[in-house]
Amino acid sequence: MWTVTVSPRFGDVDGLGHINNTVIAAWFELGRNGIFRIFEPTLNLSHQTWPLIMAHTDFDFVKEIFFHSDVEIRTVISRIGVKSFTTYHEAWQEGKVCAQGSAVLVHYNFIVQETTPIPLDKRKALEAHLMQR
Repeated sequence: MWTVTVSPRFGDVDGLGHINNTVIAAWFELGRNGIFRIFEPTLNLSHQTWPLIMAHTDFDFVKEIFFHSDVEIRTVISRIGVKSFTTYHEAWQEGKVCAQGSAVLVHYNFIVQETTPIPLDKRKALEAHLMQR
């Protein structure tokens, strides 16, 4: 599991006084940085080296998140396929799950514009973070 702690910014708060629902997407993306480093350790975003593309993402808002305390983003791998894998994320504040969601990432070659199998060494690294059921 990867974890990252986020301190909400004043600008993340919406008119209803809680963290805006659009902020969760950015926080969950931040939670995927450890995964990105498996595939590109330097985080070089060159189309010649970057091997992932986002295919799907979803979110469920369980409880309101507020400005007054930090939020822990927890990320695991929930599924590994031949050419894609799914991440599962949770946002925790004050000991409670407040949001959860997933993202499907596809191993992709931007030069030839096609999906490619996940290399064995990357697959093994992902398996180390596979969610226990």
